[in-house]
Amino acid sequence: MGKITPVDEEFRFDNEGVLVSQTDKEGIITYANKRFRDVSGYTYDELIGKPHSIVRHPDMPRITFAKMWDTIQSAQVFNGTIKNMRKDGRYYWVDLEILPIKNEESQITGYIAVARSASRKDIEENEELYKRMREAEREGGA
Repeated sequence: MGKITPVDEEFRFDNEGVLVSQTDKEGIITYANKRFRDVSGYTYDELIGKPHSIVRHPDMPRITFAKMWDTIQSAQVFNGTIKNMRKDGRYYWVDLEILPIKNEESQITGYIAVARSASRKDIEENEELYKRMREAEREGGA
């Protein structure tokens, strides 16, 4: 699978069902429900065994994902509004919650992500925030 080129076109979807994906500790996808596959545009076989970053949009600031990893690796829940990229290059926004999965010894064995379509208000707020964060990253401030 070659590198996907972003397309400046939003893919809107309703909240009929949640997008669910599961990864191992390294972020490799081990499960993706039908809703996740439909919205991302990937098939089951194209997702399983791939890094979850397959849906990461290049507009997302690096620091957002650093914070996400710090949070979930500390066995805490991460919540955020995230811009993802479909297989066809279009983008979609989700309100995302990521929870650590633990074994009987309370060791983290993976993560489960549950998402819904983000509200227009959350999208507008986060577009502006992420724009400022990207500019700070380019200037070496982040």
